[in-house]
Amino acid sequence: MRRLNRIILHCTATRVGEELDVSQIDKWHRDRGFSEIGYHYVIYADGTIATGRNIRKKGAHVKGHNHDSVGVAYVGGLDNNLVPQDTMTMQQELAFLHLVNSLRVVFGSLSVHGHNEFSNKACPSFEVQDKYKFLNK
Repeated sequence: MRRLNRIILHCTATRVGEELDVSQIDKWHRDRGFSEIGYHYVIYADGTIATGRNIRKKGAHVKGHNHDSVGVAYVGGLDNNLVPQDTMTMQQELAFLHLVNSLRVVFGSLSVHGHNEFSNKACPSFEVQDKYKFLNK
């Protein structure tokens, strides 16, 4: 098993309410030249946590920071006008917190970050350090 130090949250950059599943994201990533989906977990609007890439494998979600991180994406991140916006449902937020807790039970202290902390992107469409600052205390 690789050594993990952090969880990096992403969004799928899809409109609020748009349904999407792991197989569709896997196809998008393969079309971009990835060997498979780059995220380890995807959280659907109803709070379902779907498994993507095997956590034992290095992800493909943040250039230069994949070797020691877990990639988690929530479905959404854009409003109806395609403007980046925090569209996480309450179910997604609860699922994310549950996933963070579960990963920490297994792998120890993992810090939580947003994709935009490592790249000049809006993803996950909000500042993780503001919204979830209590997770890194």
